[in-house]
Amino acid sequence: MLALLGATTLMLVAGRWVLPAASGEANLKPENVEIHIIDDNFFLKWNSSSESVRNVTFSADYQILGTDNWKKLPGCQNTTSTNCSFSSVELKNVFEKIELRIRAEEGNNTTMWYEVEPFVPFLEAQIGPPDVHLEAEDKAIILSISPPGTEDSIMWATDRLNFRYSVVIWKNSSSLEERTETVYPEDKIYKLSPEITYCLKVKAELPLQSRVGYYSPVYCINTTERHNVPSPENIQINADNQVCVLKWDYPYENTTFRAQWLRAFFKKIPGKHSDKWKQILNCENVTTTRCVFPRNAFPSGIYYVRVQASNGNGTSFWSEEKKFYIEMKTVIFPPVISLKSITDDSLHVSVGASEESENTSGNQLYPLIYEVIFWENTSNAERKVLEKRTEFTFLDLKPLTVYCVKARALIENDRRNKSSNFSDTVCEKTKPGDTSKTWLKAGICTALFSIPVVIYVVRLFLRCVKYVFFPSSKPPSSVDEYFSDQPLKNLLLSTSEEQTERCFIIENASIITEIEETNEIDEVHKNYNSQTSQDSGNYSNEDENSGSKISEEFLQQDSV
Repeated sequence: MLALLGATTLMLVAGRWVLPAASGEANLKPENVEIHIIDDNFFLKWNSSSESVRNVTFSADYQILGTDNWKKLPGCQNTTSTNCSFSSVELKNVFEKIELRIRAEEGNNTTMWYEVEPFVPFLEAQIGPPDVHLEAEDKAIILSISPPGTEDSIMWATDRLNFRYSVVIWKNSSSLEERTETVYPEDKIYKLSPEITYCLKVKAELPLQSRVGYYSPVYCINTTERHNVPSPENIQINADNQVCVLKWDYPYENTTFRAQWLRAFFKKIPGKHSDKWKQILNCENVTTTRCVFPRNAFPSGIYYVRVQASNGNGTSFWSEEKKFYIEMKTVIFPPVISLKSITDDSLHVSVGASEESENTSGNQLYPLIYEVIFWENTSNAERKVLEKRTEFTFLDLKPLTVYCVKARALIENDRRNKSSNFSDTVCEKTKPGDTSKTWLKAGICTALFSIPVVIYVVRLFLRCVKYVFFPSSKPPSSVDEYFSDQPLKNLLLSTSEEQTERCFIIENASIITEIEETNEIDEVHKNYNSQTSQDSGNYSNEDENSGSKISEEFLQQDSV
């Protein structure tokens, strides 16, 4: 294959380019050179086309890139096999680029050097399986894990404390019930059953470098029989102002307890740390399932606590270790908020400390930030603001709309997001907008112009009512003039007396005939009602005849 590609062609093997020798040396040259690095161990492998040729040996050299100082690679000199291994200890520095070269020798025949492309050993190294030691309890297994590499390893010298270990554990009788846990180099796996065989395997990781190692071999161990003195369970720890309260559950009485604490950073250091555990003040030989100790017994930091029970029959195993983060146990009281409408499209929020917070020093130990949640009362859409300041203004709001707000306090730069409960919800309506003001002005103007009209209509209505129901006793002047000679009461009053009108008929200037016409009002009315229609006709005819006679007499007189 190399003969076809030519002497100047590079070959990619295991992610690297290899420069082959002259084609005339094809019978002896190494092929398919591969390099594997696990922890501090280098493994160099290759294939050879001279397997049928006896007395062929291989040698490898290395140098730091740019030094032009090739050195013999220990463990890879005059080897008859097609592989060799060496330690990074021989390289002195795993963070510099190195070059490797290899050649074949057979008697006096020596091939050209085949050079592997330069590489940095640390970047190419893989994490090997850790060493694991197990101890059994009735409900737990104690793990002691050694980091990958050796104690004098230079490959992981700066990362020994950065390894994270992952354990896969299962009952030997059923591999389907696997569970995975992240553990420290010295740790326990809890919640197991007594007298059961458990198997596990462990691998190491470097999360910041995204490197995952190889699993260790499988280890199996039997848990012990149930201990006659059970361990305390459900460990809880709470902080209340200046004191801390440690509580646990235990089923039996007449038992004494003691509690210890350990700084969390010891858990990252490989090895036994039983001598690093310290007795908690006021938590030794207590007969209750709780103890109280001053808060200042623990400076700021992360700790582990554990509890052990004792009675006349013996001492229990230590309880499950409980992680205790002092800042996490800080009591943070919810803030007090006020909401005020500024304009038709904005609201101002003020966040202040509660009365309980001002009376305690817990919140004063750590800088606080505030999370404010703001929403329209009829909507589920929320606005969230996370700021250190205590004054907030929300803009672009709707006029005459109700908005609500609540807030909580958090410890600044706290990885565990320790926070208070949310405050009470406060709601406020925004002020009227320009449209509302315009309608208000229009309404006022309309009311001003309507008042005179209303007054006029009311007065007119009152006049009509007065005219209809309370008329005036004096008739109008146009009517009164016709009744000036005769009192109005004479027209309205009925009388039995006869009224006589006297008329004079003059025939010859010397003869005056007095005609008296007597009208009896009551008699005429009675006669009119009692007479028939025929009588009325006769009466009318008589009157007409009398009138005709009188008219003829006036005409005769005129003719004379």
